[in-house]
Amino acid sequence: MATYRSTRVLPVALIIIIIVIATVGLTYVARLLFFSDNSGVLSQADTSQAALTSTSANRAVAMTVRGAIVADEDFRSYQVKVTPNQRILTIYTGYQNQPIDNITIGNNIPAYEQFVYALNRAKLMNNDEATGDSNDTRGVCPTGKLYEFQILKADKSVKKLWTTSCSNARGSLGLSVSTLTNLFIDQIPGAQTKIGSIWR
Repeated sequence: MATYRSTRVLPVALIIIIIVIATVGLTYVARLLFFSDNSGVLSQADTSQAALTSTSANRAVAMTVRGAIVADEDFRSYQVKVTPNQRILTIYTGYQNQPIDNITIGNNIPAYEQFVYALNRAKLMNNDEATGDSNDTRGVCPTGKLYEFQILKADKSVKKLWTTSCSNARGSLGLSVSTLTNLFIDQIPGAQTKIGSIWR
């Protein structure tokens, strides 16, 4: 009699375990399919935010501004690069980026942290980076200015967004540049005077 009961109970227990496992599996799959909360989009935004606000020694943020497309001798551009240790303004002449002026001053992690968090609150890296031809800035806005903003890790670009002063070439930034350019320029005392003399 005991043997008969155990042979009946064993298959029933096995069937119950299989039903429970199948129910849990189906519930998990249903949640993934029907209750997705765009976590892929959120994780990409979170990744950009983490990259921007990192204060590791090999991190940096940079703004590069290119002037109108003119003769090589008259072409000017500049870059403001900020790291946890330094703040650098470099002014270039020509399309081969020959440095003609420079300000380099020290920085510290608390100051850098405040700066990158201000950029983050200004939504600097909220948009997606353009790809392919949409990210090709050669020749865009030939009579105005091109603004590029980058997160760097060990001097390699992690993410780059750009825009221009021309209404027909808005780029990937999706923001007004005035707040961002002011934040960068204000990091370096005397930068405004030097930049103001580039384009006369």
